Amino acid sequence: MTLSEFFNRLLTSIFEVHPLHSMTVHFPIALTAAALLFLLLALWRRSESLERAAFFNITLAAVSTVVASATGMRDNLVRFDGEAPLAGVKVFLGVSLLILTVVIAVSRWRKTELLWTPSTMALYVLGFVASFGLSATLGFLGGVILYGF
Repeated sequence: MTLSEFFNRLLTSIFEVHPLHSMTVHFPIALTAAALLFLLLALWRRSESLERAAFFNITLAAVSTVVASATGMRDNLVRFDGEAPLAGVKVFLGVSLLILTVVIAVSRWRKTELLWTPSTMALYVLGFVASFGLSATLGFLGGVILYGF
């Protein structure tokens, strides 16, 4: 097999055989889980560097949510002719996840002491919990689409 044949097969596999959404959807799930873990560790250890890691992870989760959403909409059109089961619910939850992660990231960027301020601590932590809950629910619903309930 020549190098050009290899790249042709690789690109065909990526763009035609394997759904793009399946390759990108794991990032928001993992990043929101890591963000929550780092945030809980930051609280436990009273560590600003662990809180900063949580902030970076939630910021990356927001970016990866855009990518996962775009590939999900593409795969819905290409693989399900625009009629994937639960698509409306997934769009609503995906938009909710995007809004939540962006609000958390921008709020934390603007005020670095959110976790350490008593009046904002609970809401900040709840935002991380909710973002992980949304991404886990989206992952579960994606599994329902592929494998059934």
